[in-house]
Amino acid sequence: MAEGLSAAARTGRHAAHVTAATAAGFYPALHLLDRPVAGIYALFTPIAFGILSPLPGAGRDRAATVLRAVPAAAVLVVLGTVLAAGTWPAVAGMLAVGFALAFGAACGPRIAGAAPGLQLFYILACFPPYEPGTLPQRLAGLVVGGALLALAEAVFFPDAPEPSYRGRIADALDLAARAAAGVVRGEGPDPETAGRLGAAGRELRLSRLPAGARPTGAGRTDRALAQAGAATRRLLDQLALLASHDPAPGDTVSAELLRGIAANCAETAEALRGGGRGRPLPGPQLLEEMVADFLKARGAPAESTGASAGRRARTTGAHTRAPDPPAPALRTVLVRRSTVLTAAVSAVTVRTAASLALGGRERLHGLPREQFWYAAEGTARLVAVRVRGNLTRRSVVFQNALRTALGLALARLVAGSLDLTHGFWVLLAVLTLGRTTAGATWSAVRAAAAGTLAGAFAAGLLIVGAGGASDVYAALLVPMMLVAFTLGPLGGPSWGQGLFTLVVATAFAQIAPVTWRLAEARLVDVLTGSAIGLLCGLLAWPAGARAEIRYGMSGLLRAAAPVVRATTAAVTDGSGEGAVPAGTAKSAGTAKSAGPASPGVRLTLHRLRIAEAVYAQYRTEPAADAAGSAHDWLSVLDHGSRTLVGAYWLPRTDGMPGLPADARRWAHEAAEEVVAATVRAAGFPPDGVRVRPAPLPPEVAERVPAPLLAPLTDVEVWLHALARDLEAGSPPGPEDRPDRTDRTDGTGRTGDQPARCTTASHSSASADLA
Repeated sequence: MAEGLSAAARTGRHAAHVTAATAAGFYPALHLLDRPVAGIYALFTPIAFGILSPLPGAGRDRAATVLRAVPAAAVLVVLGTVLAAGTWPAVAGMLAVGFALAFGAACGPRIAGAAPGLQLFYILACFPPYEPGTLPQRLAGLVVGGALLALAEAVFFPDAPEPSYRGRIADALDLAARAAAGVVRGEGPDPETAGRLGAAGRELRLSRLPAGARPTGAGRTDRALAQAGAATRRLLDQLALLASHDPAPGDTVSAELLRGIAANCAETAEALRGGGRGRPLPGPQLLEEMVADFLKARGAPAESTGASAGRRARTTGAHTRAPDPPAPALRTVLVRRSTVLTAAVSAVTVRTAASLALGGRERLHGLPREQFWYAAEGTARLVAVRVRGNLTRRSVVFQNALRTALGLALARLVAGSLDLTHGFWVLLAVLTLGRTTAGATWSAVRAAAAGTLAGAFAAGLLIVGAGGASDVYAALLVPMMLVAFTLGPLGGPSWGQGLFTLVVATAFAQIAPVTWRLAEARLVDVLTGSAIGLLCGLLAWPAGARAEIRYGMSGLLRAAAPVVRATTAAVTDGSGEGAVPAGTAKSAGTAKSAGPASPGVRLTLHRLRIAEAVYAQYRTEPAADAAGSAHDWLSVLDHGSRTLVGAYWLPRTDGMPGLPADARRWAHEAAEEVVAATVRAAGFPPDGVRVRPAPLPPEVAERVPAPLLAPLTDVEVWLHALARDLEAGSPPGPEDRPDRTDRTDGTGRTGDQPARCTTASHSSASADLA
């Protein structure tokens, strides 16, 4: 109830902003200066950017977006004015402008939010009469309307700023720092802390954030923040696993690294809150050095690690290293240490990504370059990468842009050919009622038709009653706009179209004498535009993302399967692809740090981006939960993300000389089980996929040299985590259905899944990485 009232209050406040800006520009231009063309543009500019465009952010953020969009809108007005000379030039321009603006949604939420409003400026200008002499009035009305809306949003009625994603990450990292320190001190499982960590991770999902707080742009800052958020969620999940299990007494190796994780998280959180730009975070290499020491120390005999222990003593205050646990408990400790290592890797990723988001240019000390491929790229290059990645008919961004462009161009052709009165209303109906699925479009069209019919009837009665008394219309316009801009967004297409019909009737009645035929023209135009929009929805990808999500997820799984095999081979044999070709230079400590990514990794990363984009739209479409209830698509994305993380981080050496043949054979067989299950999962069998890679046999583990047992355990933990992702993403089999929960966290993931991860980190939704 409180949330509903809050939403209504925000909508009403925003309606007041738009109404004030519209009235302040329209009335003086029309009644004082007698410039009706300028008045029309001063009227529609705040409506375009304030109502038609869902601009992200709070008041000041929206104001900045409006001011940046005004020059682009001016270009579109000029273009539309020139092309209004004929129907076919206007149609060609509408096709190009419609596609370019709709496709620009791939570059970030601000462009996506402003695109519908920008479309309106070309639509207004490209209709007859062809009067290039009115261009100064059009541009003046545009500039005045945009400036007034920006002033209303930022100065006269400023909204409270929304919490930034950077601040949310900082809060989560503070919790992670306390949790890591608590794990070091813990005497047993702490389910309360594990629950808080899981809840904090869910709050970082982009689906939980307002549009303005989502770092989904193509630039380096947004990419780095998105990566920092995803790595923070993985870190929280990994710490939740550690907090929910018994500690390993005397495991000083893990304790030292956990202290480093806590310090790293606290420093990163402080830097993110400070908002410093262009400076690296404190202690740029400390945690990486501790990870390197950890890798050397965790599997080596106690007497062989003196130098490493001395180095750790200098950085963490520790002076001695406890001897390794007895053989029966060694495997349990190694699994725990592997989980600690994955948490440290996530912490390193968070710090580096946060530094890049703050403008730092630090070197990637011991980090895989492919993981931060965007770090050295310019904005133009990053935008080009985003655009090129979506120039495929399988991209939902491409599909939406082409559907929108074709619908608007067809509407312009019909309106121009039939010489419809106020024909731009036809295009406006296509623009506002089009949806990503035919079913959703039909639902919107039905509601809009009913609302427009009611609004036209009311407008006709108003015009018949008021006649030519322009003072009546002038007095009614402001309260009419306030009601329409408040109830329209809350009530849906029916209320929106009906009330907007009254608004345009009261506005146009002040510009020129009108009769009840204006309401009739409005009804005909809206119905015509609705029919065109529905036709496009039926013919062009009518199922929306639901038709593409299986294809996108299948492509991701098929690309990831060979990488699993190659990464395992790179670890055990020193061959295979891994993240970079075998033999490429590696850092002394954490991961491969030089050389290009392998073709398999590049293909998987590309498929992951496409799958993320499909999933992002899929979650916005009606009945997404019902249509995809048999599959947990986030787990499929997790599988792809975890595959890449393993390819980046696991191959730290040139193989394992001295690894017993039966241990190497076990690793290859376990990997092949996961690969085969991944390929099966790509076909989405109705009974799902069940895969249980055999654990490393104890008798084999006893023969593995201590320095090799730890990295071999990493591979085991990674393969079992991939197997769990595959099972979680599949429909439940008959033996699983009675135990499967229907609880969700609001994003489609079943609520019990984090608890099932017992030996490895649980990767958070990779859909938030794009």
